[in-house]
Amino acid sequence: MFSVRRPGIQVVLHTRFVLGASKRQTSPSLRRKYSILNQVVPERRKLFSPWLTAVLVAGVAVSGYAGFMLYQTLTIWPPEIRSDLRDAVRAKYKNDLELSERHFHRAWTTIQSLPLETVGTQPYLKITGLAVAFGDILERAGKGEQAYDLYVQSLDILQQDDVKNTLTGPERLRAVALSTKLGELAAQLKRSKVEEEKWLVWAVEELLRIVKGPTDESLGGSGDDVDDYSQGKINFPLLPLPSWMNKTDIGAPLEALGAFYAHAGRLDFAMPLYLQAISLLIPPAPKKSSAEDRCRGAQLMMNLSELIMRGQPTPQVLHQAESWATQALGVTKKARRELSKPADLCEEVYAAALFNVATFREMAGDKSTARSLFREGLEQARSIEMTEGTMEASNALRRLDME
Repeated sequence: MFSVRRPGIQVVLHTRFVLGASKRQTSPSLRRKYSILNQVVPERRKLFSPWLTAVLVAGVAVSGYAGFMLYQTLTIWPPEIRSDLRDAVRAKYKNDLELSERHFHRAWTTIQSLPLETVGTQPYLKITGLAVAFGDILERAGKGEQAYDLYVQSLDILQQDDVKNTLTGPERLRAVALSTKLGELAAQLKRSKVEEEKWLVWAVEELLRIVKGPTDESLGGSGDDVDDYSQGKINFPLLPLPSWMNKTDIGAPLEALGAFYAHAGRLDFAMPLYLQAISLLIPPAPKKSSAEDRCRGAQLMMNLSELIMRGQPTPQVLHQAESWATQALGVTKKARRELSKPADLCEEVYAAALFNVATFREMAGDKSTARSLFREGLEQARSIEMTEGTMEASNALRRLDME
């Protein structure tokens, strides 16, 4: 059995969507954290396996870069709120959260009172984008409950009967992002598991409705068989995606819900979700995804390896779990070679994958290979200043030297 310490899954809300556009852009300052998963097997080894603490979802942004872009594109916003938005962002950069909150609150109140046509194209993308920026300030100020209520209010706007049938595709993805964010925040605020699951399930169900609908900006989709996702009956990679959606938009909510079920011990639900997400991020040939998407897929492969190891550590279970870990290492190595400059995610997944495969080799009695991989993992962890990885690899090498 594994004892899992699961960090909260953070929804990173994308800059371009805050500004009302649909193209995804990731904040370069994004950093992933890792947890140590304790493995109860013969000789009690530790398996170092990463969990996504940042899920890239349907692009809603709350990063500092998002605030900069918000400031730079004030002209897309109604004149009635430009002054407050400018002052809110300025105050944020000065770390005056109280003043920033005050101006965001005023802008949020004002934009809700304006005629919809004054907000411009894709108005609900802008309205909820403002709410997300405001919510980020509340979270930074330690007002998680207020942020939670604000995100609920924003999602309610998108779910109103007279609104939901007019939303564009990116606006529907905003609803998915907000619902996933609410699932994450519900866990952080220690709300009921039922409430957390409700938000995460709705996000995946809505994605399924989007993907099964028409492949243009219009709405559609019958919503039939939305429960099949947890049984692996829906093959997302084979479904035609709308032109404005990419596989990361689908993969992130699947990852989040998979992590929820893994934490709850529902491996029969978690594993199909992880497999679906992996198949989206690393599609079969001739399709090919980006190097960073493949690194994210490799990270999920290690999550899947950890889930498999929760059962009795029979030779068959160990072989299957090690196969996923080895595949993750191979995928990451190849992805890193294709990058013109290092990517944080790939570098960190590589360090974790080296440690995982080394641990399996040690358990199999192949101490020579294990020592070599632990050393390589130690060098990699040191090079990227990964404290936990450095410590765990150092401890493993000391243990091998004592045997």
